Amino acid sequence: MTELDKQAPPETPSSPATSTDKPISMTFSHHGTPHTMSFPPTSTITDLSDRISTTLSIPPTNLKFMITPKLGVLKPPFASPSLPLSTLQSKKIVLLAPTAAEISSLSAPAPRTNPTSAAVKPATPSRHRDWRKTQDEATYTFHTLLPLQYLPNPSRSLRYLERLRADPGIKAAMRKHKFSVGLLTEMNPADHTTHDGKTLGLNRNRGEVIELRLRTDAYDGYRDYKIIRDTLCHELAHNVFGEHDRDFWELTKAIEREVREGDWRSGGRAVSEEVFYEPEERGGSGGHVDGGGWQGGEFVLGGVGGGGGGRSGGSGAAAAGQALSRREVMAKAAEERMRRQKEVGKGGGGESA
Repeated sequence: MTELDKQAPPETPSSPATSTDKPISMTFSHHGTPHTMSFPPTSTITDLSDRISTTLSIPPTNLKFMITPKLGVLKPPFASPSLPLSTLQSKKIVLLAPTAAEISSLSAPAPRTNPTSAAVKPATPSRHRDWRKTQDEATYTFHTLLPLQYLPNPSRSLRYLERLRADPGIKAAMRKHKFSVGLLTEMNPADHTTHDGKTLGLNRNRGEVIELRLRTDAYDGYRDYKIIRDTLCHELAHNVFGEHDRDFWELTKAIEREVREGDWRSGGRAVSEEVFYEPEERGGSGGHVDGGGWQGGEFVLGGVGGGGGGRSGGSGAAAAGQALSRREVMAKAAEERMRRQKEVGKGGGGESA
C-alpha cells in the first residue's frame, strides 16, 4: 500500500434515496375505467389536471374531480392550485368530464328519419281537457252526500246519491243554472207518509239541503231512478222559486228537458252495475212532490222521531249518531267545496262522497 493510499479516505457507499424523492403514483377513475399516472413528489393538483387534459384530450374547462372523503368537487381554476398530490394519495378520485369526441358526437345533428316510414306513427292532437268545465263541476254540484245511517243498507243509499250526482244530465243542468247544493240526503218514508199522500222531495232554504225519497214504503228496495231524477229536477227549481207558480213549473220543465238531453248515457242508463228496483211503484209516484220550497227553520239531522224531518224539526240521523245543525251542514258543505276546488287545481276532479 502506497503512502497516497494510506492518506485517501475510505470509500463509503452512496446513501439510498429518501422517501421524499420517490415518484407519486396517482390513480383515478373515468367513466368506470381506472387510470394510474406517476408524478414527481412535489407535484400539485394543477400538474394532475394538465397531464389528464393532455393525455385524455379533455379541455381543462371540462375537468371536474370528485375527491372523497371531505374535499368534494374540485375543478380548474382551483382555489388552491398548489395543493400537493401527496395529500391526495389515500383518497378516491373520480374524474367527471366528457372527452372531446363525446362532445363532438353530442353537437352533431341527429340523422333525419323518413316521415313516411312505417316505424313512425302519425302525429295526433293531444287530448284537450276543458278545465273551465271541470272547475264548474266542482263548484256547481252537491257538495255533501248523506244517507240515513239508521235505515238498512246506508251504503247502497250512498251509491244511489252518488249516481244522481254523477248523472251527466244533472251535472249539465247544474252548471247551466249555477246550482250549488250544500247537502243531498235521503228521507225516511215513514216520516213523510200521511193519509193524504206522501212527500217525494224537499228543498230547504233554496239549496241548503235537498231530501229525496229513495226507498220504497216497505224498505224492500229503491224507487225508479228516473222518477227520483225528475223529483230532483223539481227540487232544484225550488233553488229559484219557492211557490208552485207558472215561473216555477216552466223552470222545472226546462230542467227536466236539459237533464234528458244532457244524459248521453243512453237515456239515463245506470252508472254502475247496481240494479235499483222498486217492487210496487213503477207505474207512478202515488204522492205529491212537496209543498213548495221551505225557508228558515233549523234543519237537524239527528233524532229518529219527531217532526217528520220537518220544516223546522229533523228527520234521519247523521253518521256516528251525531246531529248536524243548519250551521254545521253549511260549514261541512263549504269544506267539501274547497276540497273539490283544490283537487281541480291539481288536475284531479274525481267524484267523492
